[in-house]
Amino acid sequence: MDEVFKALADASRRRLLDSLKTHNGQSLRELCAGLDMARQSVSKHLAVLEAASLVSTVWRGREKLHYLNPAPISDISERWISRYHRPRVQVLADLKRALEETPMSKPEFVYVTYIRTTPERLWQALTDPVFTHRYWETTFDTDWTQGSAMIWDNHGVVIADPGQVVLESDPPRRLSYTWHAVVPELAERFGWDQQYLARVAAERPSKVTFDIEPAGELVRLAVTHDGFDPGSAVLESVSGGWPIVISSLKTLLETGEPLPEPEFAAPGS
Repeated sequence: MDEVFKALADASRRRLLDSLKTHNGQSLRELCAGLDMARQSVSKHLAVLEAASLVSTVWRGREKLHYLNPAPISDISERWISRYHRPRVQVLADLKRALEETPMSKPEFVYVTYIRTTPERLWQALTDPVFTHRYWETTFDTDWTQGSAMIWDNHGVVIADPGQVVLESDPPRRLSYTWHAVVPELAERFGWDQQYLARVAAERPSKVTFDIEPAGELVRLAVTHDGFDPGSAVLESVSGGWPIVISSLKTLLETGEPLPEPEFAAPGS
């Protein structure tokens, strides 16, 4: 937590975070062009922000893209704001609005957090229906081998589709699968109108990837959701849903109880 405060204490680094808040997923070149800062200075500041987990990165070919990561700020808020008995879910929602109110301009979502657990335990929490139902109200019927089909039970809606498959399975280090299809039953479950249902149902399938790495006494979990078309409605939805799902997962593993789950009005939340 000390690294987070030190990183935020510098005005130039706060400007970089503001730039990523406005236009997420920027390369070093794009960040330099948008700020009156030398390339070397920007690189040094980004290294500090990455060390504090305030910025996450994803490589796309030779290009390194930078993303604002709200998880450390969420942890700080949870530590002190909770003393005023503010509901934890409301805290997360407030942070999401503050840090992600501008839709992501790149066709992927990246979220990184650190959990006091083991890689094996985290893998189990991502795959075992006993765990996933508690923090997500979602379960998967699959054997978790590469190429295997997945049947989703998403908040009581069973979704079976040939396109729902396990893409990578390397326990306990990396897991990737295609996102669920959109069916009319989801519209009824979440109260979508027909126009929104038609919009999300027409989008191409996306994929989510979980990368698990030991980090001393903690485990680093990086969630990457990509494969979207520009302007994706599903991307907008998961950008709000993943921080709450992963925060609930973290809380379950660290305390034994998940966050209370709010009602969601969009797919993937």
